[in-house]
Amino acid sequence: MPSANPPPQILSVFSTFAVGGPQVRFTKLAAHFGERFRHAVVAMDHDYGCRARLDPGLDVAYPAVDFRKGRTAANVIQFRTALRRLRPDLMVTNNWGSIEWSIANALPVTRHIHIEDGFGPEERDTQIRRRVWARYAFLRRCTVVVPSLALRRIAVESWGLPASHLHYIPNGIDCARFAHRINRATWPGTGTIIGTVAALRPEKNLSRLILAFKLVAERHDVRLVIVGDGPELETLRRLAAALGLGGKVFFVGDVAAPEACYAGFDIFALSSDTEQMPLTIIEAMAAGLPIAATKVGDVPTMISDQNDRFVTTRDERPLAEALQALVVNQALRRRLGEANQAKAFSFYNEREMFRAYSRLVAANMRAPGPAEIASGQQGLSSHA
Repeated sequence: MPSANPPPQILSVFSTFAVGGPQVRFTKLAAHFGERFRHAVVAMDHDYGCRARLDPGLDVAYPAVDFRKGRTAANVIQFRTALRRLRPDLMVTNNWGSIEWSIANALPVTRHIHIEDGFGPEERDTQIRRRVWARYAFLRRCTVVVPSLALRRIAVESWGLPASHLHYIPNGIDCARFAHRINRATWPGTGTIIGTVAALRPEKNLSRLILAFKLVAERHDVRLVIVGDGPELETLRRLAAALGLGGKVFFVGDVAAPEACYAGFDIFALSSDTEQMPLTIIEAMAAGLPIAATKVGDVPTMISDQNDRFVTTRDERPLAEALQALVVNQALRRRLGEANQAKAFSFYNEREMFRAYSRLVAANMRAPGPAEIASGQQGLSSHA
């Protein structure tokens, strides 16, 4: 028989539930919470690829909610109807793609936490004005979580969100899982292995990495391993073939447990146009890898001080120069990898992330009362 008092339910809304940083973080948090909560997940694009990574013992529902892109008013009405029907104890929205749910809850149906991880390629260089306004109008009264200090500054200075409503919670991982480099993935051929793990989307700009790799491969014996899947896959395959890199570039696809891939890399590369606090950087650090990366988000402050000079502008030539300097110096790679690993264990262990989110969810796990609904206020937890 079902329990007379079932656990509270958290509704999590994503623009997509395909495998990516926010989605993987959700699976880890859900596993950590265990039976304390029930979950409902809505993916705006109906892609639930990350569902396979959820603990099968969890109570997770996937409610069907109608949605038509570009019809904001109709969507807001539909989403508010869904909120009244589902009556979650807490709604957690993720990134700009879920903003219409925030609008739907402007006059609160439930408590609301919004997690903002960063931007798509359309906001790589500048904030879109209407989005700035919408974030100011519809996020200022809810609890907002950001994983990076750069994004926290943007939220205060650009979006006008009250600093008291913002919670900086750095991403964290199980560092020990990535530190054990016993089971190493292998790929055909010889030479130093440059690797990356990324969703193959435009903002990750993996074409930049392939072009940089081409410059390095002209002078050195190297291989490039790209772990991940996404809409850019065929475009990237064609680029690698056009550059004559057959047999040197390997597309591995999505890997549920990528530890063995990291263990097989000699160097980790990140070529993104926009990031905030990428989990893959932390995973590479925990795996003891040196890192060559573009200067985006918190990346320059995440890595060790010794590794800092290998963070470059968003161009393939300086990225290639950083990669080449690491390819030719194995002792340097080892020193940087050790420094990165030490920092990962000190600052980015998932235990701290779990504790921060547990406090935040507990503080917000209460439906708004009549007075709050009347005033439009939802009451905020203290800064985490």
